[in-house]
Amino acid sequence: MSGFIGVLVSDPWLQSQFTQVELMGLNSKYLSTKGETGQITVEKMPPLMAKLKGLNNVLTKEDISTILAESNPDTSKEIDFESFLRAYLNLQSRAAEKVGGKKNTTSFLKATTTTLLHTISQSEKASYVAHINNHLGEDRFLKKYLPIDPATNGLFDLAKDGVLLCKLINVAVPGTIDERAINTKQELNPWERNENHTLCLNSAKAIGCTVVNIGEQDLVEGRPHLLLGLISQIIKIQLLADLNLKKTPQLVELVEDGKDVEELLSLPPEKMLLKWMNFHLQKAGYKKTVTNFSSDVKDGEAYAYLLNALAPEHSSTEILDTKDPTARAQMVIEQAEKLDCKRYVTPKDIVDGSSNLNLAFVAQVFQHRNGLSADTKKISAAPVDDDVLVSREEKSFRMWINSLGIATYVNNLFEDVRNGWVLLEVLDKVSPGSVKWKQASKPPIKMPFRKVENCNQVIRIGKELNFSLVNVAGNDIVQGNKKLILAFLWQLMRSNILKLLKNLRGHSLGKEITDVDILNWANRKVKKSGRTSQMDSFKDRNLSNGIFFLELLSAVKPRVVNWKLVTKGEDASIMYWSLQNQPADNSAPPSPPSEPSADGEDESAVTESVENLTINDTSS
Repeated sequence: MSGFIGVLVSDPWLQSQFTQVELMGLNSKYLSTKGETGQITVEKMPPLMAKLKGLNNVLTKEDISTILAESNPDTSKEIDFESFLRAYLNLQSRAAEKVGGKKNTTSFLKATTTTLLHTISQSEKASYVAHINNHLGEDRFLKKYLPIDPATNGLFDLAKDGVLLCKLINVAVPGTIDERAINTKQELNPWERNENHTLCLNSAKAIGCTVVNIGEQDLVEGRPHLLLGLISQIIKIQLLADLNLKKTPQLVELVEDGKDVEELLSLPPEKMLLKWMNFHLQKAGYKKTVTNFSSDVKDGEAYAYLLNALAPEHSSTEILDTKDPTARAQMVIEQAEKLDCKRYVTPKDIVDGSSNLNLAFVAQVFQHRNGLSADTKKISAAPVDDDVLVSREEKSFRMWINSLGIATYVNNLFEDVRNGWVLLEVLDKVSPGSVKWKQASKPPIKMPFRKVENCNQVIRIGKELNFSLVNVAGNDIVQGNKKLILAFLWQLMRSNILKLLKNLRGHSLGKEITDVDILNWANRKVKKSGRTSQMDSFKDRNLSNGIFFLELLSAVKPRVVNWKLVTKGEDASIMYWSLQNQPADNSAPPSPPSEPSADGEDESAVTESVENLTINDTSS
């Protein structure tokens, strides 16, 4: 079995301009267009280019045609993939000039694409290295490599085999990864290393990280900006872990009535931290409202008020009397250290307004002293629904939505979809062009009828996609009807998977994919592998133990199932992975079931094996 290779181009410089995720996405679009038109010529490129990142909404098809013709007078000339990439880079540069002039070209490109130069914050790197040294210094495997020197690239070199990242994820959310599944030999072969990276990326996504711009090859190469971004997200999740009503029910003190508590439930941790900070600042007499962890805290004044309110025994008027921001920041840090808060920021980080490090600083202050009362009467009134918080369905759909890379991150599925905006974003991903954005209202939405309008459009599009939505109205979503929301999302995810399967040219043979196809395909795969399990239907109760799915996974890629290690994994489209990486079967590929299983709960442990399947693997 070969290790991960990814998309390779012959020009090393050109290869370096793109991440593997970008290359795979561009290659997929290139091949898809080529498959539809037979070949890609200069005159056929504008419609494709106009949809690409950094070009859409900046250059028209006519602009692109003109620019391409400058270097390719023969518009009937066929364009290979490398020429396609070079043309894309050229168009990005021209788009930047159009938006901000030549002086702003670099900043524009940094904002719209990750293909040019990247800078990393040395302060952030040093802070994260200190965090890793502190939390993983005694790890049985890593302690021989720690402490890392923040002045070197040791962090990025150590992260290349995936072990450090997997261990860090388990520090952030204990129990996410069964550490027996991590390959920790002294020397890892490419397959074992890629297993670690797959496990890391899937687990990072599971705990709430955004990894849509990071691929396995990026981790193999140790790309500093991507690694630092991922590490930053993991540490942030760890630091904000207690900022919810389940872990810290005392947070209910931040609101006055039951209606506000419902809104509190839907707040992402970062917003919750800001609300907590402003709650104490207001009580301390601070006249301003902190809306961010950058410009609003640069002068150190808000920190001085916050720490004086939380730790009056260490308070001093000297901090507020100090006029120099850097000197005040130094005093703030010294006062925080009296609360046993280890340094995430330096005075310069505060004065410079480093958002990530200031957030980490405030989060650690919260962890050590939140200053909230233990009003048991008020806490008991908090409507924390444990069933919702641990719902497998909620988690699965939330993870799927976040994996699509939409602009809005979903923290609480049932709360976050109620204004309709998130669902419109998902629909636009699944069915591009279906959303009439001029008729949609973007959050924050104060008028209830605007939310209903958004959700009515969601239902309208669902009906156009032939979803079963009898007697379902937009107001049902606004009201947070969990059963209907789950039913809608299930149909939406199924539609997305069907489309992915249908796009695998050469496998569907032009046929419409049906539920019978998936049944036959799965049974045939398992039978060919020499095993005896079969399923009669998607409601077959024998599926509940997970054995059939494990045997199917093993049939698709034998080495992904460790029969000695069977733990709980995440749902995956086994078929889609198989069809991307293996020769087509003799008949059309199957599709997901047309209705949910009657059993509801799946008690199977479909393993770390599912997490070891990666669509980036090129093996057969």
